[in-house]
Amino acid sequence: MVTRPVRHVSVNIEQPFATVAAFLGDPANYPSWATGLAGGLAPGGEDQGAEPGEWLADAPQGSAYVRFSPPNDFGIADHRVRFPDGSALHIPLRAIGNEEGTTVVLTLFRRAGVTDDEFETDAGWVRRDLDALRSLLER
Repeated sequence: MVTRPVRHVSVNIEQPFATVAAFLGDPANYPSWATGLAGGLAPGGEDQGAEPGEWLADAPQGSAYVRFSPPNDFGIADHRVRFPDGSALHIPLRAIGNEEGTTVVLTLFRRAGVTDDEFETDAGWVRRDLDALRSLLER
């Protein structure tokens, strides 16, 4: 059994939980704040290798296929990114009610072969994305 190191990156957003959870529950919103998906995201794409229920994404590594958790009342916004080579990343993402606002937490798993510096770089990327999410929702 293998357990990878993780980093939980979080941001507080001064918006009600229901507002943040609904925003995260709509995959079409991700390109507006998640730079890894900023190149574009479209539903479907079965003719381009996507499985049913996956979205086709233009990611920094090339085309990718993203499956999102269905919208829910719990603030669970997990998604899985699958690359054409068959590798995949599971990205747990949660909106958590915090008094009148919301805390959003993304769990970053350290992938095999990633150095300490690369893991820090990845965590910084997540931090910038979550800060962009906060700025967008607090406008």
